Amino acid sequence: MAERNIRIGIDVGGTFTHAVAVDGNSSTLVGKAKVPTSHSAPEGVARGIVDALALLLKTCGIAPENVSFIAHSTTQATNALLEGDVVKVGVLGMSGKGLAWLASPSTALGRIPLAAGVFMETSHRFIAVDESISESAFEGEIEKHLLSMKDEGCQAFAISDAYSVDDASREETAMAVAARLGLLATSGSEVSRLYGLKVRTRTAAINAGILPKMIESANMTETSVRQAGITAPIMIMRSDGGVMDLASMRKRPILSILSGPAAGVAAAMMFLRISDGVFLEVGGTSTDISAIASGRAMVRSAEIGGHKVYMRTLDVRTIGVAGGSLLRLSKDDIIDVGPRSAHIAGLKYAAFPAENSDSKSYKVKLVKPLPKDSDDYLALDTTGGVAHTLTPTCASNLLGLVPQGDCAVGDIESIKSGFSALSSYLSKYGQGEEASKQLASRLLDIAAHKCIPTVKALIAENKLDPDLTLLVGGGGGAAAIVPYLAKVMKLDHTIAQDADVISAIGVAMALIRETIEKQVADTSAQDAILALRAEAVRSVEAMGADPATVEVHIEIDSKTSIVRATACGAAKAGGANEQSALDDEGRKSKAAQSMRVEPQHTQEVCRSHFFTIYGANVSRSGSFFSMPMPFLRSTSFALRVVDREGVIRLSARAGAARACTRDGAESAIRELIEAHATWGDAGKVIPDILLLVGARVVDLSGLLNDEQVLALARSELASQPPQAEVLVVAKF
Repeated sequence: MAERNIRIGIDVGGTFTHAVAVDGNSSTLVGKAKVPTSHSAPEGVARGIVDALALLLKTCGIAPENVSFIAHSTTQATNALLEGDVVKVGVLGMSGKGLAWLASPSTALGRIPLAAGVFMETSHRFIAVDESISESAFEGEIEKHLLSMKDEGCQAFAISDAYSVDDASREETAMAVAARLGLLATSGSEVSRLYGLKVRTRTAAINAGILPKMIESANMTETSVRQAGITAPIMIMRSDGGVMDLASMRKRPILSILSGPAAGVAAAMMFLRISDGVFLEVGGTSTDISAIASGRAMVRSAEIGGHKVYMRTLDVRTIGVAGGSLLRLSKDDIIDVGPRSAHIAGLKYAAFPAENSDSKSYKVKLVKPLPKDSDDYLALDTTGGVAHTLTPTCASNLLGLVPQGDCAVGDIESIKSGFSALSSYLSKYGQGEEASKQLASRLLDIAAHKCIPTVKALIAENKLDPDLTLLVGGGGGAAAIVPYLAKVMKLDHTIAQDADVISAIGVAMALIRETIEKQVADTSAQDAILALRAEAVRSVEAMGADPATVEVHIEIDSKTSIVRATACGAAKAGGANEQSALDDEGRKSKAAQSMRVEPQHTQEVCRSHFFTIYGANVSRSGSFFSMPMPFLRSTSFALRVVDREGVIRLSARAGAARACTRDGAESAIRELIEAHATWGDAGKVIPDILLLVGARVVDLSGLLNDEQVLALARSELASQPPQAEVLVVAKF
């Protein structure tokens, strides 16, 4: 492994903890390892993380000095909230005397709901600050209240000042007092810059509630990694698809909630390099579905216990059907697939029969997986005493939909015996091979139709092309759901390479990320937007991001006056990219295939050293009230941006592009905006503008007007030489 640049990712799942090593230069998988997830160990999931890392280093022969990056996802924060494994939190609210009547009840949270029947206990104190109070007297008041709440059993503290969005000095004073007393604390201004005292206080309190356990876990992980001789920065997966360093996690562990599903999406973007598509991570019990548009996954505001918190999470939607879902039966048909899985019921898949089991003796039996469930779930009894069942994985194998070499490839003779037993029980299907295939199709049809509404909704909400969307399958059960779903929806699909460890790969490949959001009085003020952008850049660079890789996306919500700057960058690492370039013919063929046109009907629009933009006239059917209308057809000029390796980095159903230099970029942007802007009730609507600068895609979409686009473009291009190549893309 001499001189290798190894990135290690560790994904903590419900059953197993997977660790992978990825070559940072070529983005290829070097090796993988898995151990049981250590839920009950004294150290919690940290034990499994350490064991998986040790096994990976040993089996792959990786020298610690060759590890340039190490990150892990964690279920610890999520489990703590679901199970109520949190400490009692002392909430210290503050405001000036004039606002105390309103601020005090807004910081008194009582019992905070975390999940169904699960709560976090809090104590509350409030300081109505007299502006004439001395600094020492103010600190004395803080100390008195913190120690009083400590005596009530509080083990962590949330400090929340009504004015901290604009001036955090009082919160900073209280945090310093807490540190002097050796108390764990978090502040409202640390978790959010948004107005809304109650929500900000709730977010800080929940963050404080998981601080002790998360810090203990982080310390153990860090100690073990350092003892292994690895000096690379240790990163933690965030719920928005990026990673943060340990220092950030120790302040805001709440950001790691729901980091498991985020890891798979990160892999789709960074490892599979999907620019536009729907990603389905299929496990044994459920399928997580998300959309990727223009190389970015959509994020949304999170809720905990049914209440809003100031935290952003990827828009991942979970469906209760997957590779191990059980069938429910009536007297003559399959009536449902899921939500219970073979794992929950303690049944073996017919595709993976137990040793010494006699598949020829399968007999249908109806079971109740859990006491509260109905008693119509399918089990297959055998003379060997080990009960099996049929699942979507079995059906997909029978219909030849599982690719060779996939981890879901099963024992076809056992599967045939299982479906034969089922067809005998459901006499309406008859007997024989054709009856078994009809039953397998019926099973997968029910499973697919559970996913279709979510896939369609994500396509519409993210403005993906409904005719050309690619379905990408990840997770060990991908082949059980995705191929048949794509067939029903008449869409292209692909199963990710190394799908069974795709989440761990996503952790290894994730970018360092930070989101800074703030409410501003005037969302058209360019200075405020640029200042927020600069703050986000400084934050990710402080965590170790290579400045040359940092990209920033600005979102403006004019209704709520929120400006949000999200910066992403790759961790610093040596080595040049070893991926081989694809020739012009190959890149053109990739673009044509994506647009579903022939290469001869595809033209090169413009190019730079790193990117080539292709376009073609694409005809698509229309719709009316979501109903397809094939006779309502329209034609638009679609675009595909292809990089040197042949990866499609950007797609547009309709668009235009110009090649220019840095000095000519402003003129090109103005030209494209004026040529393709539309007018409506809300006034002028500008197209989405993106810049291709070097190897980076700079996303300027979502801004309100021409001047904001131009201001951010100037900022992005300021470091480039005057004659630097720039491609300007307009999507409309």
